[in-house]
Amino acid sequence: MTYRLCVQRRFIAQHHLIGGDWGTENLPHSHAYRLELELHGSELDPHGYLADIVEVDRILEAEVARYRDRSLNDLPAFAGLNPSLEHFARILCTSISGRLHAPHLTGVCVRLWESEDAWAAFQREL
Repeated sequence: MTYRLCVQRRFIAQHHLIGGDWGTENLPHSHAYRLELELHGSELDPHGYLADIVEVDRILEAEVARYRDRSLNDLPAFAGLNPSLEHFARILCTSISGRLHAPHLTGVCVRLWESEDAWAAFQREL
């Protein structure tokens, strides 16, 4: 038995890919990202919650604010990295999962959409 709680945010950020010849992807451009944060756990707290959704919203909003309307290439989290969708999903998942305080969480997954057709995910077991 596993409970799942999912919260989403939308934001726009820019990047350009490096280290290969990917045509227009090598030029600065924007994506309208959709971040889906999915929390997993087999138990609920005494209030019937997997996690306090107010806290989750606060953490998610603060995390998204770090990237909103910015160029990923210019941010320390991407130093030395190609700012791929896969790297971005991992960076977000690792940062968010380190800030959550819910004792019954067993896993955190970030699914990051860069378009209506393409997404990458990173899941971390706690």
